[in-house]
Amino acid sequence: MKQKKIDLKTIAWDAMERYGFVPRFPPDVINETNKIVPESQIIAKKGIKDLRDLLWSSIDNEDSEDLDQIEYAEMGNNDEIHIRVAISDVDKYVPKNSYIDKHAAYNGTSVYPGIITFHMLPDRLCKGVTSLLPGNDCYAIIIEYDVLLDGSVRHGDIYRGIIRNKAKLVYEEIGDWLEDKTAVPDCVKKVEGLKEQLLLQNKAATRLRASRRKKGALDLETLEATVISDGETVTDLIIQPQNAAKCLIEEFMVAANETIVIFLEKSGHPMIHRIVRVPKYWEEIRVVAARYGAKLPEHPDAKTLSAFLTRQRESDPERFPDLSLTVVKLMGSGEYVPFIPGKEPIGHFALAVTDYTHGTAPNRRYVDLIIQRIIKSVLTKSKSPYHIRELDEKAEWLSGREKAANKVERFMRKSAAAVLLKPDIGKEFDGFVTGASDKGTYVRLVDPPAEGRVMKREYGLRVGQKVIVKLLKTDPLNGHIDFEYLQDR
Repeated sequence: MKQKKIDLKTIAWDAMERYGFVPRFPPDVINETNKIVPESQIIAKKGIKDLRDLLWSSIDNEDSEDLDQIEYAEMGNNDEIHIRVAISDVDKYVPKNSYIDKHAAYNGTSVYPGIITFHMLPDRLCKGVTSLLPGNDCYAIIIEYDVLLDGSVRHGDIYRGIIRNKAKLVYEEIGDWLEDKTAVPDCVKKVEGLKEQLLLQNKAATRLRASRRKKGALDLETLEATVISDGETVTDLIIQPQNAAKCLIEEFMVAANETIVIFLEKSGHPMIHRIVRVPKYWEEIRVVAARYGAKLPEHPDAKTLSAFLTRQRESDPERFPDLSLTVVKLMGSGEYVPFIPGKEPIGHFALAVTDYTHGTAPNRRYVDLIIQRIIKSVLTKSKSPYHIRELDEKAEWLSGREKAANKVERFMRKSAAAVLLKPDIGKEFDGFVTGASDKGTYVRLVDPPAEGRVMKREYGLRVGQKVIVKLLKTDPLNGHIDFEYLQDR
């Protein structure tokens, strides 16, 4: 009997609805989007700086078209590096309380299940009008700061500008080059001055990262498989490891978001902070560390935890992602909370920063659009578009939407893995035990990087144990993969 083909796209649509999203854009949103007419020629006006001549570039995933930010660096005095980050002015085309805005506010975020992407904004906007694609003149919010020799940051000004992206670059290609694994990519060679520009950006990012690590930023690396698809079915699951290019963008965005908070604090405007609380389950983290022969202090201490994680990454890189995942689960997820300048901030334990928000991805996250509107109200010396009560409601809702998006993405990774492994039922695989509790025992395979539950002979297994398992069953519709433990490896 011929097996029925699994339609992963339908599963993804169903998962979106199951977790409370509205994946289809309503007619009012489509109609409003179609009526948007971008300016045929963007001209610098009062209060808007013309920065089109600067050598701006973006680094993102190969298939990304919804570009939120681009970067530029230049040397300053005393070996300081001056950074400019340009953020797409999405608010210009998506005013508050428009149909587009209300739909984006409800979903709260773009969702990336792998087989299909559910954008927060219609494609005409996020992949076109509001995307910082090369060759287009675009309105943007410019964030400036200086990276000092010791990696500390002098937060600068924020203002409106006009920019033009000169090069759309890809993480893997740029990362390999920056790590001396490959020669200078052709995409860099063909743009005059881009090689020197990227090397300077990387120099700044290296300083920033070293400084944050000294302060206790956690060196975490969880293995989240990327689904490779031909548009119809799953062809592979791959791990895209952290590299120099991804670190560059991460460091630039952390510093940019800190600069936003400092800017808004000076204005006295209420805002939304991005936080990770001091770990509630610190004692459990201490127990995990003890299994690796490390002793953490009685009270939460980011610097000590960071040092432990760095040692483990260096001594046992193969199992480090599973240790990272355990620590991430015990730390708790990030949240959005309202913040009034002058109050005591909660801070972001994992990043080792106190004043932090999300304001650099307004095409993909709604909270960033809120922050952008507050910034613009400061620049225009007008009343903030958000009262503290509304920020409180938005923060709670958007925290929930982020958790729901993560659930959709995790479910679809499991479903895709189940499809990929279906022809291999009965085969043996190498793996690691990633969870062992009353809720079940779980193993992540080495290749492909899929995780499933041990349903036979699971008793006595411990987290981190290297094992050989046999694949018993896969269920793509429910995202289940079942194993039998055979022996240690």
